[in-house]
Amino acid sequence: MYWVAGFASSRSFVVDLGRNQSPSFGLCGSDERRLFYGYIVAFPVQDFGGIMSGLVSDSWWRKTLYITGGALLAAAAYLLHELLSIRKEQELDSKDAIILHQFSRPKNGVPSLSPLCLEMETYLRMLDLPYQSYFDGSLSSQGKMPWMEYNYEQVCGTELIFDFLEEKLGMSLNKGLSAQEQAVVRAVTSMVEEHLYWSISYCQWVDNVHETQRMLDLPGPLSDLLKWILCHLTGGIVKREMYCHGIGCFTKEEVYTLLEKDMRTLATLLGDKKYIMGAQLSSVDATVFGHLAQAMWTLPGTRPEQLIKGELINLAMYCERIRRKFWPEWFVDLEDFCYDSDTESSSTETPSCPLNLRLFSRTDTLEESDLSLASHTRTHSEDSEHSGHTLSDSDIELDGSDEEQQVKG
Repeated sequence: MYWVAGFASSRSFVVDLGRNQSPSFGLCGSDERRLFYGYIVAFPVQDFGGIMSGLVSDSWWRKTLYITGGALLAAAAYLLHELLSIRKEQELDSKDAIILHQFSRPKNGVPSLSPLCLEMETYLRMLDLPYQSYFDGSLSSQGKMPWMEYNYEQVCGTELIFDFLEEKLGMSLNKGLSAQEQAVVRAVTSMVEEHLYWSISYCQWVDNVHETQRMLDLPGPLSDLLKWILCHLTGGIVKREMYCHGIGCFTKEEVYTLLEKDMRTLATLLGDKKYIMGAQLSSVDATVFGHLAQAMWTLPGTRPEQLIKGELINLAMYCERIRRKFWPEWFVDLEDFCYDSDTESSSTETPSCPLNLRLFSRTDTLEESDLSLASHTRTHSEDSEHSGHTLSDSDIELDGSDEEQQVKG
């Protein structure tokens, strides 16, 4: 039997057992020599169930090597992360440049599955402001997305970003509106962002999560597993935040009833006008488009798609009007604009390669894209016929014909 001897004391010390020297102890290697009191204790090794004897076995050395190797790998990963972070900070120079942080692009051609990200990017395009998108996944200091950097200042929240652009750059879509019209813009924006947003998110990440998972674009051999984990984590977050908001306390049918009321309110408010506030663009158009685009192109077979492509067809024409004017590289097949309950939503064709939408300035592509879109519309209307509710050519080409009508007038 092996025995281990030790010394027990009530205070911390370091024992110096040198030859022909009296013991000394002290914190931080003190040379001051003092007497100490304690107990000499001895205990058998085998009483600890083989734990102590295992420390001197060969398996303990292998475990030590594994732990040490894991620690070294973790340290290397941490250092690599820090180096990449430093490199990214050096690259993200926001000196007189708008940097928009948002979620990564999906693979179905839609710029974003987030209504707020699509709203913010569309607003920048409506203002014709050059910007650069970063899909690094980093949230703002408030834990939100999207957020913007400009001249090393960070702004989070769509409404606060709108105010920041107006204050710093003097750019706003609401300058020509009266005080009453601006009040309407704020009221509709609040309804969409604080009410319709949650029902759309519920339909995306809870009730239609499998279709949303299919749209995500994550590279790597474990992409399917990562997408499944991401979707279910996001769904749990959405349900928790909906409950905190209050709308999560309702049943599924009640949530869809509220969603339908919001969409019908927007359809009534729009009517046969070109934009929400009439002939002039405003910030509320970016907000409404960012949310309705999800119902148009990311929720196949759901009740929001049935509404917007069927009974509320004026909202579909409104979304297509904005898409054609400010997203010319975003191709959509017009066959998908008429909802047919007999056809399967999975037959929708998607582009084979993702779009490169990182850096954009509408002044570089607008004139050329308008011509190509107009010719595509004419050829499509001649070759195909649709039954039921469709998007007529006159409705889609309103943007391209406005200037000609003004000149003729």
